[in-house]
Formats: sequence, C-alpha cells, structure tokens
Amino acid sequence: MTTAAPITAEMILADYATGIAFVAEEEPATTVSDFTYQLEVASENFEAAGINGGDELEAGGQYLADANTATDDTTRAVLLGKAAEYLARANDMADEYRLMV
Repeated sequence: MTTAAPITAEMILADYATGIAFVAEEEPATTVSDFTYQLEVASENFEAAGINGGDELEAGGQYLADANTATDDTTRAVLLGKAAEYLARANDMADEYRLMV
C-alpha cells in the first residue's frame, strides 16, 4: 500500500497561484501571505462576475495561513489538507472567469 505525499504550502501555491493571480490581476504569488491576499481579491472578482465559490477560497486561504504558522506537524498537515479541499475548485473557477473577460 502506498501513501500519498503530504501536502505542502508550496504544492498548493504551485497548483493554484497562476489562476488566482490572473483573477486578482497580479503576478503569481510566491508566499503564503501574498497568495491569501490574492485569494481575497479573487473572491471579490468572482462574486462580481457571478461565479460562486469565493467563500470557499477565502476559507482555504485562512486554513493555509493557519497552517503556515502552525508549530505542530500534525496540526499543519490537517490544516493543509483542509486548505487543499477548499481550494480544489480554484482552477476551474479561474478558467470560468477567463471565459468571461
């Protein structure tokens, strides 16, 4: 039985930073704090465009920020897992946004 590699903040940024940056009209974030800020801006832009799911992105950003400051490895892993769950639709939402602008 194989186990999945643990999720890291770097993996989350690699997966979603480009799409979120497009929606936030910024360069792709390279830090968690920049990425969480861009998630807030993107959430507002999604809402303005009538795309649902912005609340999930903001929640994912909060879990990611909390994971970034967690001192316990287990807590960090749980928070990163939650962040990944809430951000799972981010690229689909960004693709939808691209089609609208």
